[in-house]
Amino acid sequence: MMLLGVLLFAVNDTLGKWLVGAYTVGQLLLVRSISGLCVMAPFIRRAGPYAFLQAPRRDLQFLRIIFSTLETSLFFWALVELPLAEVMTYYMAAPIYVTALSPFLLGERVGWRRWTAVAVGFAGVVLALHPSPGSLSLGAACALAGSFSYACFMIATRRLAGTSGTVLMTAQLLAALLFGGTLVLFQGWTPPGALDLLLMLFLGIGSLCGNLCVNHSLRIAPASVVVPYQYTLILWGMIFGYLFFDEVIGPLTMAGAVIIIGAGLFIFLREQQLRRRDG
Repeated sequence: MMLLGVLLFAVNDTLGKWLVGAYTVGQLLLVRSISGLCVMAPFIRRAGPYAFLQAPRRDLQFLRIIFSTLETSLFFWALVELPLAEVMTYYMAAPIYVTALSPFLLGERVGWRRWTAVAVGFAGVVLALHPSPGSLSLGAACALAGSFSYACFMIATRRLAGTSGTVLMTAQLLAALLFGGTLVLFQGWTPPGALDLLLMLFLGIGSLCGNLCVNHSLRIAPASVVVPYQYTLILWGMIFGYLFFDEVIGPLTMAGAVIIIGAGLFIFLREQQLRRRDG
């Protein structure tokens, strides 16, 4: 289920890169959000209005949807300029940022082993970025800012752990709908063909199905078993990037991806070990 969920995310991201070459980011966000809300409609109706009116920590929920909208938008903007696998590599560094921020935003203690892994992970990001006057592009800036926004989004989600998933997902989709609609007012609307419209609609459905698969995998198996498989996203990014866009990432980006994956896996497994010891 985890592998299937990650594959759906990779397919979704590939479609996003395919479409963002012909349509604006606002248009993709708008149609993606509409399709997602249509899928969520039965769950929204079942939850009822009180679930939304009585949702806790509205200030934190507001920050969460801002970070969610930012990370999605910046991901699409980064895809305009960067190879698919490279953007995915930057986003896979988000758990490292979460660990670095958790002592300050979550009050969690981080030992020297995980701080070392954080430092190594940051070195991997710098290596993947291979900084030079030519590589510090707008796309790279969007990818880095988007991955940091994704980390902040995950921290906010962790703080809202007791809130209904339907409430959280609906708020995300509505915020993206509003932001996408605002962008369309300024960027304009390009009438899509039937196939492109279908692919746009799948952006919302594929994302929800991917989340469903990932959540189900975490219900039926220990996190320590299934979570490491999320890094197959970078492998899919390399395969799809080569097949559909003739992209081949450079050796420095590849080395950075390996370091980021290693650091992320170490942090995750160390956290699992500490939970078992404390539990």
